[in-house]
Amino acid sequence: MGLTPRQAEILTYITEYSDLKGYAPTLQEIGDKFGLSSVATVHKHISHLVEKGFLSRQRRNASRDLEVVSQDAGENGMASIPLLGTVAAGLPIEALDDQETLHLPEEWLGKGRTFALKVRGDSMIEEQIRDGDTVVVEAREEARNGETVIALVDGDSVTVKQYFREGAQVRLQPANPTVPVLMVPEDRVQVQGVVIGVLRRFH
Repeated sequence: MGLTPRQAEILTYITEYSDLKGYAPTLQEIGDKFGLSSVATVHKHISHLVEKGFLSRQRRNASRDLEVVSQDAGENGMASIPLLGTVAAGLPIEALDDQETLHLPEEWLGKGRTFALKVRGDSMIEEQIRDGDTVVVEAREEARNGETVIALVDGDSVTVKQYFREGAQVRLQPANPTVPVLMVPEDRVQVQGVVIGVLRRFH
């Protein structure tokens, strides 16, 4: 059984918190993390994760009784992908090398290698990609016109835009009328991957 984006985010948070501290966060801490004022709402998400086999309840500590169920990719439909850094939805910014891990439902994966990037800026807002979102990317070196891509420009800056090849140039098209279009010679643009999903945390 797959997870909703919010369930995947909560599971990732619980996993990272547990790995760091050796015990699970409380329902209140989870609610504070995601801006959920009602503990009942958090409990509902947790109950779904327990039902789907991703979490179990241990009775050693009533407020911290959650435990992440160890699983291999495919066993319960979850997989881990690298979170490689930040991508600009605006003017390109320097590519980052810091790496974390994100847990996602397997059906969210691309056909090949899949990775994730945090988004900075609002140039793709009309494509529902907002500042602070995380995009899920299928690694590819080629894209079709109209696809939303992660593009490396001049070998050192990375941006997320719609891709259009026009002769010897590539048009990197924002989805925000206030942001200028980038026209770049083809040999200065390297497609890193195509966006196949978006994760958002609501605060």
